[in-house]
Amino acid sequence: MTQSTSPLPADLPAGLPTARLGTDGPLVGVQGLGCMGMSEFYGPTDTTEALATLEAALAAGVTLFDTADIYGSGHNEELIGPFVRAHRDQVVLATKFAIERRADDPHYRAIRNDPGYIHSAVDASLRRLGVEVIDLYYMHRRDPQVPLAESVGAMAELVQAGKVRHLGLSEVTGAELREAHAVHPIAAVQQEWSLFSRDVEQSVVGAAAELGVGFVPYSPLGRGFLTGAFASATELAEDDFRRHQPRFSGDNAAANAALIAPIQRIAAERGVTAAQVALAWVHQRAAVHGLTVVPIPGTRKRSRLAENTAAATLLLDAAELAALEPLAAEVAGTRYPDMAFTATARE
Repeated sequence: MTQSTSPLPADLPAGLPTARLGTDGPLVGVQGLGCMGMSEFYGPTDTTEALATLEAALAAGVTLFDTADIYGSGHNEELIGPFVRAHRDQVVLATKFAIERRADDPHYRAIRNDPGYIHSAVDASLRRLGVEVIDLYYMHRRDPQVPLAESVGAMAELVQAGKVRHLGLSEVTGAELREAHAVHPIAAVQQEWSLFSRDVEQSVVGAAAELGVGFVPYSPLGRGFLTGAFASATELAEDDFRRHQPRFSGDNAAANAALIAPIQRIAAERGVTAAQVALAWVHQRAAVHGLTVVPIPGTRKRSRLAENTAAATLLLDAAELAALEPLAAEVAGTRYPDMAFTATARE
């Protein structure tokens, strides 16, 4: 399956080509918007600018807006809810369940895939968002202790009840995607995929291509590191969670910062930004692997949004792609301090 370059329907804004997530899933702009940083994890946020960025994204042709119940412990769903409701016929709303938090313990995290939790989680998300149906509902993380058929079966019940239109999975292996898809069609898989993170190519990318499942890369800019915006976690705000990620600390950060040189060289030669080169590489995975790819770079600023969407139609040539090919294998440090709940740990 390859990207569609057909014009958007009359009720959608112009600006981006479109792609369909899954065989019968939603038609979206080929680049979405990750909304997580508008509520948490990346330091202080200007709410007024963040909300203006949502409007600017829609005007630019972005129609897939991604949130989760964990982001700000529900705050992010509440934040984007009015925007979604104001543009309900244009917005494709994606949210997620599975990571449980506790108000009395900011460090507590648990993975919940049991059917009872799934049913309560979707009701809570619908209430916070103020909508009647979620367009794309992801299992955020996989708990191997719960049979996948039970979890996906419960998610399928949400579709039957009219609470959810399409199902998605995040951080799964190729085998898990095939197993889930046999229970109910999966429209999209969301996993980290960038010039620095290519472990998804081990099995799930091939499975998605085989099954006609769309791929939604999160952190396609390496959480900002590939843009050159920072070279070490010490440059970030005290409450920025990237301070705790191995790739951005100590010797790892220094080694990884040196890897960005080819990206910056190509950007300079093309008269574009490093972010645009990194995003263009992700977009071109669609042609390389024969599947739909809709990355969701997160931003809270209109200026960055314009920069990111411009990358959707930037094509890198063979020599440029060859220069970028070795980077991922040379990256120092893991994606998370604890990789136990990632697909990589179960491959």
